[in-house]
Amino acid sequence: MALSTAALSILLAKTLLAKTTAAVRTVDRVDLGSYVGTWYEIARYPNRFQRKCVGDTKAMYTLRPDGKIRVVNACRQKNGEIDEARGTAKVVDKATNAKLKVTFFWPFSGDYWIIGLGDRYEYAIVGDPSRKYLWILSRSPNMAPTLYDRAIAQIEAAGYDPSKLMRTPQSLVVEPAAGVSSSAP
Repeated sequence: MALSTAALSILLAKTLLAKTTAAVRTVDRVDLGSYVGTWYEIARYPNRFQRKCVGDTKAMYTLRPDGKIRVVNACRQKNGEIDEARGTAKVVDKATNAKLKVTFFWPFSGDYWIIGLGDRYEYAIVGDPSRKYLWILSRSPNMAPTLYDRAIAQIEAAGYDPSKLMRTPQSLVVEPAAGVSSSAP
């Protein structure tokens, strides 16, 4: 019995290791015209650049004439103030439009890979190739439980650990910055 338990443990460990060391796959294709607009953060892996955010987090994406995407991220801090970060995203995989580089402070950029997407762009899962960062985004502040469960299944299949996710309270509406399109497709 002890031998079979040990063998099962080794098999389970190898399976988990294979999932987390396999390359992160993106969705096959992203229509940028459908992707831009407002996304509400439903859950995320904790990270240093959002440590002051306590809720009401959302991202507004707008296509620019040069093909890049204007990014405005906003969240509510503990003191009630809105914190905004403005940046630019550039598509780095034009065959799929699913791999982007986002820059908030030049010359530093981060990977923004769309690894899950609802059929009607009602939710998105964004990660990076190291699996250090992960976000679940929704077109509405409250994501339907069935969609959230679908996103969790996709996250697990991609080798991410859903137990690391922290839910994002969406109690107040954060108004988009002037000139930012917030229309959903």
